[in-house]
Amino acid sequence: MTPSPLATRLRIPSGPLFFPVTAFGPDGSVDLDAYRTHVRRGVEAGAAAVFACCGTGEFHALTPEEFEACVRAAVGAAGGRVPVVAGAGYGTALAVRYARLAEEAGADGLLAMPPYLVVAGQEGLLRHYREVAASTALPLIVYQRDNAVFTPESVVELARTDGIIGFKDGVGDLDLMQRIVSAVRTEVPGDFLYFNGLPTAEQTQLAYRALGIGLYSSAVFCFAPEIAGAFHEALHTGDGTTARRLLDGFYRPFVELRAQGRGYAVALVKAGVRLRGLDVGEVRPPLQEPAEEHVKQLAQLIERGYALLEESK
Repeated sequence: MTPSPLATRLRIPSGPLFFPVTAFGPDGSVDLDAYRTHVRRGVEAGAAAVFACCGTGEFHALTPEEFEACVRAAVGAAGGRVPVVAGAGYGTALAVRYARLAEEAGADGLLAMPPYLVVAGQEGLLRHYREVAASTALPLIVYQRDNAVFTPESVVELARTDGIIGFKDGVGDLDLMQRIVSAVRTEVPGDFLYFNGLPTAEQTQLAYRALGIGLYSSAVFCFAPEIAGAFHEALHTGDGTTARRLLDGFYRPFVELRAQGRGYAVALVKAGVRLRGLDVGEVRPPLQEPAEEHVKQLAQLIERGYALLEESK
């Protein structure tokens, strides 16, 4: 099977994978100008790809019309310099609709999120993702999390499906992931892609790298691209000293702060973008804004993270 252009571009990333927040104006509507600025700055800061309207981008809160407008804006802001991957989800019919909207908007690929609400068996999950993959010419990355958890045998079937090029893990079961990687490597030799999709994935990436999984999401890149970029560089050059310094001094405290509130994996990131000078608005319900004290702690933590970079020079 010939690798898709997206798979070829993602295989050895030049920088972090960027999951931009979606900007909203004071009236709650999508602010496309601020969104384009956010995406453009991320690309210029060294992102290897833009994953638009995914979890950090509040896919759940966007109408189809807003989704298409944001994906189109991300494609324009990226300007072909890096690929743009768009989210797609809900039930099969809506996931197909979002896939087609993303294709019309110029996206290079799709991140297929779990089906809405229901807990399905393995055969039902396979049918869902096969139908989405068959509905579009865009290559598909399947996102394992919440109510979409796969057996190794099912991931082998995903890897055999035309159009499905990768698998992103948001569960964190390393034993399961080792068995998945081993099964696919044995049954479907090739270049199937794997991603660490846990919140603040940098915190667990050393463990995922040991499984051969080098790709990971970086929400921190949204508001501290230099810190995220330095960590990414440290991983790829074997600079364990810098990686450990950032893990101990920035990422672990950030994860502990993130754990202080539900939905902070998105809301705290969006607050971080605002702290760095770009008004991207608040999160939409049912998410809620972080407590004022937590935002103050985030500001202090960002300062500490940049100080750690200076110490590394």
